[in-house]
Amino acid sequence: MATERGEPLDAVRLVDHHCHSVVAGELADEALAGLLTESDRPPAPGCSPFDSALGLAVRRWCPPALGLPAHAPATDYLARRRELGAAEATGRLLAAAGLDTCLVDTGLTAAAGLPLLPLGELAGATGATVREVVRLESVAETVESGAGAWPRAVAEALAAAAGRAVAVKSVLAYRDGLAAPAERPSRAAVVAAAGARLREGRSRLSDPVLLHHLLWTAVDVCAELGLPIQLHTGFGDPDLTLHRADPSLLTDFVRAAEPSGVPLVLLHCYPYHRQAAWLAQAFPTVFTDLGLTASYTGPRVAAVLGEMLELAPFGKLLFSTDAYGLPELFLVGTCQFRYGLGLLLDGWRADGACSAADARRLARLVGADNARRLYAL
Repeated sequence: MATERGEPLDAVRLVDHHCHSVVAGELADEALAGLLTESDRPPAPGCSPFDSALGLAVRRWCPPALGLPAHAPATDYLARRRELGAAEATGRLLAAAGLDTCLVDTGLTAAAGLPLLPLGELAGATGATVREVVRLESVAETVESGAGAWPRAVAEALAAAAGRAVAVKSVLAYRDGLAAPAERPSRAAVVAAAGARLREGRSRLSDPVLLHHLLWTAVDVCAELGLPIQLHTGFGDPDLTLHRADPSLLTDFVRAAEPSGVPLVLLHCYPYHRQAAWLAQAFPTVFTDLGLTASYTGPRVAAVLGEMLELAPFGKLLFSTDAYGLPELFLVGTCQFRYGLGLLLDGWRADGACSAADARRLARLVGADNARRLYAL
């Protein structure tokens, strides 16, 4: 049987290829619990985010880092966290995750009303190398120019921001859905849409023409700089309409962008992880992960990983936590992944599907080596 953390992965220092920073201050119990769900609404009466597969995973993996037994009740865990203080608890939880490298999406700057740790402080707390992933929409929303100059100004701003990063990321799934057309928007259409946005004073970039132009601008910039593009797919908060986040909707865009050679990295994917696995098998430029899916599916993590690996090439699947706000989510993400993949590979070995050497190699690929290759770390 697998060990609690997944025997094939014990020796692998994981590369978390997509995550966010954590809050820098004390969280009220309700605010902390609120970061254990993708919902931005208060829980229903009588319900708690701790009463979920993710909540069970937090109580399984995190209490020992704070000096409590695994599965300690949520009330005991929260009391111990308050006793230690935010800084001490955060340091213990992040150190226990044992990460080698974190690629951090800097498009989010706060959680539960509190600022997130700057990248340097996150690096100090994790003991990991920290690199930046630039969010496309956040860059575009800072651009100040006339409508006619908007296309060039966006390209210049993105090139400047991406020059310090290891990748860029799109949240197109939230803004308009993933059915991006294969054709680039015309310059006239982009200028007209930029003009309308300026007249209406909108800050959030939501016009489909501008979003699709931005995505194609990212292809051009990333082709020049040799960077991948990460794309949110699958479930998320209520700002997203789930069926429009199916990664298979990207197929026409994937085909059209393929000649550029720019890698497209599908994040999270659930419940469309099998579609993502097919895209990764069918197109050389497509890579994928499970991200926060591994944490949210709790005891089902090995089964979901197995479903992803039914089709996804072993060199195309990457590890990430998508941790955001809570240091617990870094530790849960790493432990769930180690445990789930270890359990899956133990089953494969027992069935004669792979050798011990095969299992060790697959674990190294998914846990770290694929990310090192893809992001030139």
